[in-house]
Amino acid sequence: MPVSTLQNAASRRALASKNRSVKCTAQYSPNHGLQQFAAAAAVSVSLLAAAPAFADGVSFVSSSNSKAVASPVHVEFAVDGLTVRPAADGLIPGTGHFHVYVDVPAAQQPGEGEAIPFDDAHKHFGKGQTTADLELASGKHTLTLAFANALHESYGPAYMQSIEVNVK
Repeated sequence: MPVSTLQNAASRRALASKNRSVKCTAQYSPNHGLQQFAAAAAVSVSLLAAAPAFADGVSFVSSSNSKAVASPVHVEFAVDGLTVRPAADGLIPGTGHFHVYVDVPAAQQPGEGEAIPFDDAHKHFGKGQTTADLELASGKHTLTLAFANALHESYGPAYMQSIEVNVK
């Protein structure tokens, strides 16, 4: 089985499943010899090694990173390690919703546990949305995806990802 690069977030999420396992059914048989048994076991081990270990965090699913795009810019979000829930559901451990910072320098982005401001540069998706169409002016923009709890308190840098877009 050839090992290939993951082409989309759906494949990434499938391999990132916490319940990943491989069952090796190789058996030693005097008719087939020890070499075939060893080869089958080696293939099983190499498949486990080839499956990347993805860290918890957020990602832009349909990334337009460094691409020229038209406004509105369509973005899709994903999170690993936490669950998307509307802010109205209240403060539930391990849950939250997405935010997109538009052209907010890293030094000015809220740190872990800090509240995300409500302004034009900080887009809130508190209803649990996982897609958005962002109206952006022509030019280069930095979009930072962030995850926060129901109180809009950031989960910090581990749950942030930035991309660059060039709006035509």
